[in-house]
Amino acid sequence: MNAEDLKITDNEFLRQFETDINAELAVIEYAQQERKIFLTKLVMSNQLKEKGYLEPFIEAVLNEIKSREIRVMPTSPEVVKFMRKNRRKYKDMLPVGINI
Repeated sequence: MNAEDLKITDNEFLRQFETDINAELAVIEYAQQERKIFLTKLVMSNQLKEKGYLEPFIEAVLNEIKSREIRVMPTSPEVVKFMRKNRRKYKDMLPVGINI
């Protein structure tokens, strides 16, 4: 599974990025302030995580945000872990002065 294979929907009413994987909904909740988006909570079944969908989902959401040229403040532990692991690729998306 690649990030490019996932269709990400921005549900602005519920303030969450969503995707449907094998008829299960995976979600990253967010809060937006000015030109920053705080990724606050990731909701995904353990089954999907075990099948390797966690990282492609996070990557797809970050790619969507990057296309909007908005800074990202990860507060969800899973997103922080992913961004640390891929620091070089995503460090320019963090607000100035923020290190993870």
